[in-house]
Amino acid sequence: MAKLLQVDFDFQGPFGEEMSAGLVDLARSINDEPGMIWKIWTENALEKRGGGVYLFEDEASAQAYLEMHSARLKALGVTEVRGIVFDINEPLSVINHAPLS
Repeated sequence: MAKLLQVDFDFQGPFGEEMSAGLVDLARSINDEPGMIWKIWTENALEKRGGGVYLFEDEASAQAYLEMHSARLKALGVTEVRGIVFDINEPLSVINHAPLS
């Protein structure tokens, strides 16, 4: 069963176009993560937060990615990573045009 992973953390930037240009290689590498279906990148320059919302094939893939990503961020100096794995209510999500497939 597909699982949604939400991750956010303190992030000093870059944001916007500079973030897009600087993190292209990272974005491409995420496509190769086991079980990853898609990611929506999130950013809030005003509150200095970064993160993402991911759809994984299963909970094991979501948890493995969260562990790896948290370690990567902490190695870059991020002190607190918040990651939550959610079940998806597919019937209601489909009504609201969720990109589940």
